Amino acid sequence: MTTLDLPRSFTIREGDLRILNPFDEAKLATLGRVIKLAPGAELLDLCSGKGELLCTWARDHGITGTGVDISTGFTAAARDRAAELGVGDRVRFVHGDAAAYVPEQPVDVAACVGATWIGDGVPGTLDLLDRALRPGGMALVGEPYWRQDPPDAEAVTASHARSRDDFHDLPGLVRLFGGCGWDLVEMVLADQDSWDRYAAAHWLNLRRWLDANPDDELAPELRRELTEDPLSYVRFRREYLGWGVFALLRR
Repeated sequence: MTTLDLPRSFTIREGDLRILNPFDEAKLATLGRVIKLAPGAELLDLCSGKGELLCTWARDHGITGTGVDISTGFTAAARDRAAELGVGDRVRFVHGDAAAYVPEQPVDVAACVGATWIGDGVPGTLDLLDRALRPGGMALVGEPYWRQDPPDAEAVTASHARSRDDFHDLPGLVRLFGGCGWDLVEMVLADQDSWDRYAAAHWLNLRRWLDANPDDELAPELRRELTEDPLSYVRFRREYLGWGVFALLRR
């Protein structure tokens, strides 16, 4: 039986990063503060990555929670982080398909930060989160949006979109939340600096790995990525693509 996992290139690219989105530690901390997390609140994080959200919020706000992720490597890193921060008794991490996971009891906060592909987009992901929430519970969705209208197909492709319609602009995204029956009650947005920290960290991780593994079968693919991505990023993604986490309450 094949183990459920992400391609190896993902773990190479992310390297020792703890936050696997264009957020820095300050923005993640701001998000935890502005949504007014209560001690003892139960949080479900779908596609929890290396667990930084759950682990730091358990430390800083006294929450409990469960993270679910398809990556064996990320799940192991999340468990290590929980032990490092002394919150292993408050959070747990499950390796599995986040889209199929349903908690035994409804939770206070359900999050999917940067992985709405699990629900085939924002509306479907909100449905996945809604089924996990207690009445009045909060959904957190991390999602890209167009900062500016991409001028051509090259800009669209460089922003990891198949078409312009893959992402909304920020007003369109807010309208989408409302059309799905949710009130937007808070948001924390990435900026160009937090994008830089995320994108550029990938380049260093790739270069270090390539230097250490020149004969690996992935080396040609990742060498091409390192050659092309910095220019693509500064020409297109940095200018045209935004990203944020949006806090929503069901109407």
